[in-house]
Amino acid sequence: MDMRKLVGQNFSRLRREKGLTQEEIEERSGFSQQYLSGLERGRRNPTVITIYELAQALGVDYLELLLPTTTRNK
Repeated sequence: MDMRKLVGQNFSRLRREKGLTQEEIEERSGFSQQYLSGLERGRRNPTVITIYELAQALGVDYLELLLPTTTRNK
């Protein structure tokens, strides 16, 4: 799977599970809503630092953004 799409899907799922909007994550992380939207659509190529900062904004371990769904439950 394309890592951009994987990170985007995981980010979108976790954000919705936490009941957060892109705007709320924007406030917490400093990344623009436009960037977050592009990330969720798999159109952004986040750096390791960006992944870490987004995980902090979501209150999850950074690995939650990187692991495929099938690996996460093992």
